[in-house]
Amino acid sequence: MKNRRKFLKELGFGALGVGLLSALPESLYAKNISALKYDISLAQFSLASEFFTGKHNTLEFPARAKNEFGIDIVEYVSMFFADKITNAAFLKELKMRTDDLGVTNNLIMVDDENIADLDKAKRDHAVESHYKFVDAAKVLGCTSIRVNLGSLEQTGTAEEVRDAALEGYSKLLEFGDQNDMDIVVENHVGHSCNGKWLANIMKEVNHKRAGVLPDFGNFCVNRTKPETMDIAGFMNTKCLEKYDMYLGIEELMPYAKGVSAKTHKFDANGNETEIDFKRVFDIIEKSGFNGIVGIEYEGGLMHLQGMEGYLSNEEGIRATKKLIEKSA
Repeated sequence: MKNRRKFLKELGFGALGVGLLSALPESLYAKNISALKYDISLAQFSLASEFFTGKHNTLEFPARAKNEFGIDIVEYVSMFFADKITNAAFLKELKMRTDDLGVTNNLIMVDDENIADLDKAKRDHAVESHYKFVDAAKVLGCTSIRVNLGSLEQTGTAEEVRDAALEGYSKLLEFGDQNDMDIVVENHVGHSCNGKWLANIMKEVNHKRAGVLPDFGNFCVNRTKPETMDIAGFMNTKCLEKYDMYLGIEELMPYAKGVSAKTHKFDANGNETEIDFKRVFDIIEKSGFNGIVGIEYEGGLMHLQGMEGYLSNEEGIRATKKLIEKSA
């Protein structure tokens, strides 16, 4: 990031007038000539409604990220190409396309078997089921995979799940270490949505490949049970108890190896209606973080269902990008 800023400075972009800048195509200055503090990536889930309905596919995603949104770092979601995760030809083609585009593959968000399952046999199987995602991420040139410590069906107390998570996560970290791959955890489901609980996991594993991917929108520690154990069922649940988002982000940032800037809904001024982005980015800056901030717009799923006030995928991605640029 610093080298790119130096390059832009040497080209003299800092002296360009506003009129000339506005005449340039977005792809030339989308990386923020205004010296944005963080690189921005696009999470595949931001286009989830199109992947779920078959209107978009993973091979086309990197080109769309760059050409339509001016973003040249991407984050994949395992469920959108799980059937091809061991397909060497597919991975080779995807890597070739990103190389040709000058797009960086950053991580794969993995939603698979539960590596914090209380049953040891199931937990061990879950850990090994994640190996193929590490292998795929390595082929694509990613720096990490994102995993969950828990599931929609998780049982057990916070202490019981902690013990299981420590064992399963530590075993997967060993495999990550052997393959030069970071294994990061998102505050996503269950106990992991408690910032203190997840931060303590990081303290206890104390591994160079360990880290977190703080998600602005995932601090619900108690929600209604989904009617179906899938994404549709989860999206229709309601949160009954929330952990303090700002406290949680502050607790997790010392272990962050990335940030997931999740958004749902915007007001007329372009601000997220449930998240104070300026406050969040003040916390991020104070932590000393200098990594990648990922756009994860989730409102498109509500837009698809005809819910009022939610933007389309394209509008939401652009609105999130502008909000990050304004807040960081």
